Amino acid sequence: MNKTDILQTARQCRHYAMCKIDFLKTGICPAAIDRPFVSFFPQGRMDLFSGVYERRIPVTKELVHIVESCNLCGICDKQCHFVTGLRPLTVMKGLKEYVQEFLDKGNVPEESKPDDFLIALQTITGQKWASSDPAILFPYADDPCPATPFTMPRYVVMPSNSSEISEIIKLCRREEIPYAVRGNGASVIGFVMSTGLVMDMNRMKGIRFDEKNWCVYVQPGVSAFETQKEAVKKGYRVNAAEPSALLCANMMCSGIFSNFSHSYGILADNYVNAEFVDHDGNLFNLNQFDAPNLFSNDKMGRKSPGVCTEVGVKLYPFPEDEEGLIVPFSDMEGALSFASELGRRRIGNAVGVLGGEYLSVFISPTEELARRIKRFFSGTLGIKYAVLVVADTYDRKIIQEMEKVVISQKLLSLLILGLADLNGNESLSIIEEYVGDREPYEILCDGEILPLLELLIDSSPESLAKAVPEDLEGFYKDLYSRPEMTNMVWLSMFRIISSRMGRYKHPVAFVLYVPMDNIALIMEIDSEFKRIGDIHHIHNDYGFITPLDMGKRGVYEFDFYVDPTDDADRRNCLNAMAEAVEMIESYCGGANGVKWIQSVLYQGFCRSENLLYLD
Repeated sequence: MNKTDILQTARQCRHYAMCKIDFLKTGICPAAIDRPFVSFFPQGRMDLFSGVYERRIPVTKELVHIVESCNLCGICDKQCHFVTGLRPLTVMKGLKEYVQEFLDKGNVPEESKPDDFLIALQTITGQKWASSDPAILFPYADDPCPATPFTMPRYVVMPSNSSEISEIIKLCRREEIPYAVRGNGASVIGFVMSTGLVMDMNRMKGIRFDEKNWCVYVQPGVSAFETQKEAVKKGYRVNAAEPSALLCANMMCSGIFSNFSHSYGILADNYVNAEFVDHDGNLFNLNQFDAPNLFSNDKMGRKSPGVCTEVGVKLYPFPEDEEGLIVPFSDMEGALSFASELGRRRIGNAVGVLGGEYLSVFISPTEELARRIKRFFSGTLGIKYAVLVVADTYDRKIIQEMEKVVISQKLLSLLILGLADLNGNESLSIIEEYVGDREPYEILCDGEILPLLELLIDSSPESLAKAVPEDLEGFYKDLYSRPEMTNMVWLSMFRIISSRMGRYKHPVAFVLYVPMDNIALIMEIDSEFKRIGDIHHIHNDYGFITPLDMGKRGVYEFDFYVDPTDDADRRNCLNAMAEAVEMIESYCGGANGVKWIQSVLYQGFCRSENLLYLD
């Protein structure tokens, strides 16, 4: 692969930070274990290749060290292909070759000289954990959002405890250096950028359980996946966000919502207490009488209250007989009505209304297969929307009485492992012969036809692995031999397949809180998003809705998709985003119950009632 092609791969990095967590049991990049600056992870190396190849940063001694620390183990290829379809190992090799060519020509790497501020930072954290070297700074300067300008910081620091954070903040105040706090950098909307200092929290990995009080306390470097993994070991789960998102940062920025918010709630519903360092360097926790009031919600917005250094989130037990099922629908109105009814009746622990884009992308190991499966689900079977439910035996019986047509866990596992055989399998034309007045998916979900489907569909880890590049077939075969990879409960808790939503292009998500008792309004908003995306020639699609608070409200997402390396696509997306913002604000101002997630920016610790019901 030539350097231009390598650059194209490098520039397509989604910055999801999935390479920072061991979500496939491959381990993580060995070079990043001892020094977890972004530059030492595959994500950072992708950025560094772009930086040196385009002459945006010099070759420094630190860069040479970063490059030499990579042993080309290939873990990044497995992780990134699972999420985005990219093969970053070619970039890792290209970066090594570039630096070696630079050295072979007799060039001397530059050496960064510390200034007084950096020396002061290193005095607080240790020399190893603060840097002003361009090779460390560059991966903290950009993200794929078309509205985010390139913002190179002057310093990056990795504190290890609250005391160090306090000292760093006081130093910044004295020297008038602006700072931003970074979780895993996966906000992809520019909130983790700074022209001064970036505080990377990835050294603070403490997790401590308080089981007698049903909570777990996590430090700001702990991801949702890592928290969930430790909770499940003890027989609990937490309401967690995207797997690579750091729990403290997620709570701080917008609160946590997931399909489990159907029963566990959002915002302040999810935590017991939290500790902060404020902008003066003082520590406080939310159980103090004189603590700032973070329970209120200001729809005009507020600045961050400081750095969240620990949050105690609630632990939830889960029944052993819990399973997932999917109720298919041919229209949005039917799907939303059913989900709202589940909310009112308190049925199910997790509920989400998915569109065809999410459903097909989430379960497919490649982009090409996802496109084929979307056509199969939507065109052949007539499944336009799907209500995913995680429920115990009793609730599943009720659901099957409410809606006779369900995709069971057994059927979904059959379909996932048989994806490569579904589209184009002429034997499945038998479904069309039995349709009559019914939807095709009703035939598929008929329990009596399951044994026949098992005979007709080549469903196995080996079959699914045929859809991926040949050199990854063995890895995918072993991966999908693990039962959790097709288990709806596990996948709903750990959310590793939702990271695939940006495989085709980078998603720009619009999240709103909506009134579930006004389905016509939700459908109108959805149509407006689609209209805006279409007229600006931006790929777009409905994302999901999860009912909240006994079906009275819901959290809704619609996505625009953009290629951050295509200037025309970026311009179109920016224009679409501007029009979408105007549309959102008009609904927020004129329709009861509609709130934009902007209303909770830096207010993720507020009471859910203050957001959902107070104007």
